[in-house]
Amino acid sequence: MGFGWTIVALIAVLAVAWRFLGSYMAAVFEGRSRWLSFAERPVYRLLGVDPESEQSWRRYGASLIVFSGMALLVTYLIFRLQGVLPFNPQHLPGVTPALAWNTSVSFVTNTNWQAYSGETAMSYLSQMGALAVQNFVSAAVGIAVAVALIRGFSRRGAKTIGNFWVDLVRATIYILLPIAFVAAIIFMAQGAVQTLAGAAHIHDALNGVRQVIPLGPVASQEVIKQLGTNGGGFFNANGAHPFENPTGLTNFLSIVLILCIPVALTYTFGKMAGVTHQPAGNMEGKETRFGDTSSALYATASTQTSTGSVDSAEDSYTPMSGFAVLTGMMLGEISPGA
Repeated sequence: MGFGWTIVALIAVLAVAWRFLGSYMAAVFEGRSRWLSFAERPVYRLLGVDPESEQSWRRYGASLIVFSGMALLVTYLIFRLQGVLPFNPQHLPGVTPALAWNTSVSFVTNTNWQAYSGETAMSYLSQMGALAVQNFVSAAVGIAVAVALIRGFSRRGAKTIGNFWVDLVRATIYILLPIAFVAAIIFMAQGAVQTLAGAAHIHDALNGVRQVIPLGPVASQEVIKQLGTNGGGFFNANGAHPFENPTGLTNFLSIVLILCIPVALTYTFGKMAGVTHQPAGNMEGKETRFGDTSSALYATASTQTSTGSVDSAEDSYTPMSGFAVLTGMMLGEISPGA
């Protein structure tokens, strides 16, 4: 697929995600979509949380800090004890204190800065139970905070902004897990590795060469690292490694996964905050006889050809529209008709 068609396909897919994933997320956080309630309810019982009870912004923030602190401690302990824990076929020792702390803070805060080579430093349990789990829950925390902010706009004067634990669970169960599950199957079908069997040992008797090829539960971690905008790869080479990103399709899907939730959240914001569409569009600075659409077309034609005539105020356009107009001014100066 050429570059142009790739861009077109990406825009089309993100447009669908913006509309339908954005609407779905609004339904999830407003409690209208409950198709996974059978999985949701046991988690609330385990946490001792009443899903119908909402929190003030102070309690919401305190719950977030408590959860992140516990996640930091559990992640650190898994790293330090990985040498005596299961799912360690390479018999890797525990991670050093400084590196364990650095990595724990990095992944719990969704920073995912890596100061280690994943295939030679982290056991399968560390990869699955610490890194991949934090890829999910740190992203869920970010989504929960965004949703709480939206409620803050839409509930002016209200004393509550939702329940952190409910938002965290719903972001994980209803949004991140289903998308990651489907995407992981696609990645595996394309050749991404997903195994607990341990590394492959190659012996080239003819040339007297032995080689150890690290393997592991890669596909499942790869998709959530993209979907949650985390970035922490299973291998040191990250997305350049063929076991993580084997084909052009997985490369394209990785881009989609990175962008789909941030793009969709803008629709979720409008849906939950009660923002309504203006039938007439952005009419500030526009001539009422022509409307917004014709004015935008006029501005595009004028700036792209370096003509300079206007039928609307160029500074009245939205930021992205203004970007297009300014770009047209620059390109128009070097066009054949200039």
